[in-house]
Amino acid sequence: MNDFKTWYYQQPPALRTIITVNVVVWVGMQLLNLWRPGLQFIQAHFALHPVFPDILLEPWQLVTYSFMHAGLLHIGVNMLLLFWVGREFERMHGSQQFWTVYLTTAVGGALICLMLSPFVPSIAGGEVAGQSIPVLGASASVLGVLTTVAILYPYKQIRLLFFGIVPLLWVVVGFLIIDSLMALSPGGNTAVAAHWGGALTGFLYAKSQQGELGVFSGAGSLFGGGSSRRSSPGLLTRIKGWFQTTSSTDASPTQRTGGSDGAPSQSSDHTEEVDRILDKISENGYDSLSDEEKRILYEASQS
Repeated sequence: MNDFKTWYYQQPPALRTIITVNVVVWVGMQLLNLWRPGLQFIQAHFALHPVFPDILLEPWQLVTYSFMHAGLLHIGVNMLLLFWVGREFERMHGSQQFWTVYLTTAVGGALICLMLSPFVPSIAGGEVAGQSIPVLGASASVLGVLTTVAILYPYKQIRLLFFGIVPLLWVVVGFLIIDSLMALSPGGNTAVAAHWGGALTGFLYAKSQQGELGVFSGAGSLFGGGSSRRSSPGLLTRIKGWFQTTSSTDASPTQRTGGSDGAPSQSSDHTEEVDRILDKISENGYDSLSDEEKRILYEASQS
């Protein structure tokens, strides 16, 4: 138990909080299965019902649905993917940016559902034959986080069962292809539109952070974060703290001064390169880095 508590508090705070809330809500909903009126009340008012103008009366549904799940497989897959990819993203960009991506892509997924539900309710929730179909799950946010990371770090890879190590961008594309096939198949009960909306919002968010769009320039301020167009001292401090064990603490005297023959070691060269990149972030911001410099910074974080 103590080992789990230690591991739990070692995780980034935003990721830890989001996963905890999702799990607690899921457990609560399972218990409410014993009291159906209570479960129906929760689903009626906190799951997403993308029907206009009803949504105007309960706008919190645009966010609350992303903390609710149905089955164990549903929450299990979502939380594992969020943990595998989101942990590194939060350590690099900070908790405020992680919250911003999670919440923004949840709202983006909900808005796409709201737009498509009058036309294709089978993939967007809404009403079918007068029956309201609620949308719930963190899939839009998770796919949004995956897309954001895949665009910002195109060299990012992830290990998948049966497939081995594959680029994260391929995983995102694979999810979208599967979603498209599900949208074409009759009788599906998956809110594919939410996935599309989450991925699209994540893509736009990443492009905004790269300085190519201004669509989400105010989103960071809304949720307490900020654009990485100009790196703040807080972000630089987080990055330097993250790389401290790699660039200084773990370096032995021999590594710092060179080998026994006085020649600079490869580790020393790598440390100097990381320090140079951090200095560049301090002067010009994170987005001034080239793809190669971002790759070096990312690989250094894995050591």
